[in-house]
Amino acid sequence: MIVCHCNLITEKDIERTILDLLQADPWQLIVPAKVYHALAKRGRCCGCFPNVVETIIRVTEAYHSQSATGEAEIVSYLDRVRELRGQYGSRSHEGRTTGHRAA
Repeated sequence: MIVCHCNLITEKDIERTILDLLQADPWQLIVPAKVYHALAKRGRCCGCFPNVVETIIRVTEAYHSQSATGEAEIVSYLDRVRELRGQYGSRSHEGRTTGHRAA
């Protein structure tokens, strides 16, 4: 399935790249930009990034659940991303005050 129509990147390409990154360092933070850099591509419209994030979460969780790491040491990446979204999503208007108007 094609995930990125701008660069013609398939889901299998992304999954393979994530696994390669995890082989190099299993506990690194993988973000869409890192995946695209490893593929020698760049985000154009970036409409695919939410799907890439979900693929990163799914593949990373599967990788760590299959590894020899104890269950207590595995952090749920989806829960962590939701927590971060809650922290950073609470700031509205990019930190501007309510009375600020651009126009």
